[in-house]
Amino acid sequence: MTDVHGAPSTSHDVLHTLFDSDQGGHEQVVLCQDRASGLKAVIALHSTALGPALGGTRFHPYATDAEAVADALNLARGMSYKNALAGLDHGGGKAVIIGDPQRVKTDELLLAYGRFVASLGGRYVTACDVGTYVADMDVVARTCRWTTGRSPENGGAGDSSVLTAFGVFQGMRASAAHLWGDPSLAGRKVGVAGVGKVGHHLVGHLLEEGAEVVVTDVRAESVSRLLAAHPRVTAVADTDALIRTPGLDVYAPCALGGALDDDTVPALTAKVVCGAANNQLAHPGVEKDLADRGILYAPDYVVNAGGVIQVADELHGFDFERCRAKAARIYDTTLAIFARANADGVPPAAAADRIAEHRMAEARAAR
Repeated sequence: MTDVHGAPSTSHDVLHTLFDSDQGGHEQVVLCQDRASGLKAVIALHSTALGPALGGTRFHPYATDAEAVADALNLARGMSYKNALAGLDHGGGKAVIIGDPQRVKTDELLLAYGRFVASLGGRYVTACDVGTYVADMDVVARTCRWTTGRSPENGGAGDSSVLTAFGVFQGMRASAAHLWGDPSLAGRKVGVAGVGKVGHHLVGHLLEEGAEVVVTDVRAESVSRLLAAHPRVTAVADTDALIRTPGLDVYAPCALGGALDDDTVPALTAKVVCGAANNQLAHPGVEKDLADRGILYAPDYVVNAGGVIQVADELHGFDFERCRAKAARIYDTTLAIFARANADGVPPAAAADRIAEHRMAEARAAR
């Protein structure tokens, strides 16, 4: 079994998720291969009830093709929920390109990928994700007009990590307001796992707010760059040391998914989890484990929606201040989810799912 927060792991599970409307109900999955360029990719469309599916392109060296399909399915479903709660007129989709981007990424491969996206006729709008960048989207856009996350020089909005971090910061403020009665993070100790593009910007917001920040990252160069820019920050060796930090108020997972699992949750010292990583809950039931420990979880796809708000706006003539105002509403959305969770007696992740599913169901009924 799986839900929006837990990925299937076997070929049987992949097919079950694809065709079972209770678990996935994906509308379309496209397997893409271009031998000349070496492209192998999966494009998954979960829902177009609210509009064209919108979601990024992940470039990753998956161990198996089944693992790649499973990731695409899970990420696409998550995008449906994220876009619904962000108030966007977009459904959810995701693409994954199989391979090590450091070794196999070429313009020819990206152009071939763009042709596959274009063949969907606008049902899927792509953007950046792990392993792809603004420069890559500029290449994809040469063969596909349904491409966002492009550079400003090519009519795009540029780096979406700025508003992703801003939205997470707003979700963190809402979490503080709900739990402690005050949205200010001044004096709070916040642990950030992953200080790449989004995590780096998030640390900046936290320091401006007066928070005490502790960080870690598997890439030593990312930590070094952050400490050079922000000498007040403290670094620890790894995520295990971070989650066990005494006096930690907030834990912000900002790297890859599955950060909250059966080993992590019992060890957490923080009272709030609010971060930028997608699919933070390793499997169904983790959200209840968090609630049972009295840890407030801000659903990842709610608080990290700033980036998709930005790239969606690109389709209508990008305006940064308009996007920033929309991303600021993540604060209110997060509070509404906590209120719904209390009213229904369920964890916030379940409350967020219910609100998103209601909006998608209304859209399908209206059709």
